[in-house]
Amino acid sequence: MALKRIHIVGQKNSGKTTLIADLVGYLTSRGHRVGTIKHTHHQHELDTPGKDSHRHREAGAAVVGILSPAMSAVFRPTDPAKPASDARYAEMAPLFSQCEMVLVEGNLQTSGLKIEVWRAAASEQPIATQDASIAAVVTDDRVEVPVPVWQRNDIASLAERLLRAAGSVA
Repeated sequence: MALKRIHIVGQKNSGKTTLIADLVGYLTSRGHRVGTIKHTHHQHELDTPGKDSHRHREAGAAVVGILSPAMSAVFRPTDPAKPASDARYAEMAPLFSQCEMVLVEGNLQTSGLKIEVWRAAASEQPIATQDASIAAVVTDDRVEVPVPVWQRNDIASLAERLLRAAGSVA
């Protein structure tokens, strides 16, 4: 099963997280199932050192799961030298099988569809001016780019475009 992912990319403080939250809120209020993945280049310990699950992993468990009344999580160590490639997203696909699309925050180094969020206040130039893999730029600022520009303030239209891109609407 292919993961219907759309990468929301952009410079720091461009509004990626806010846009994703707005889109998820809009889409879920209309009955759509949307998943999200946060991509980061930083080394974060996602588990809590000293807790049982962390100790299981430190002991060598290949996969560690946590089930609580309100949340489930799985920690699976990966080789830090290997980037978050298309293969790693494919490994996660079964977890998102109920989703019409998955919005990934970040990761320019993938073959997935990339939509850039850009604000003149955050950076001088959109990434799309130098990166041909960007399919569109989302902004309310005036900008000259070689790809379509979608208005940031029109969440309904953005959501429709992303659903179409994910193959969820004809």
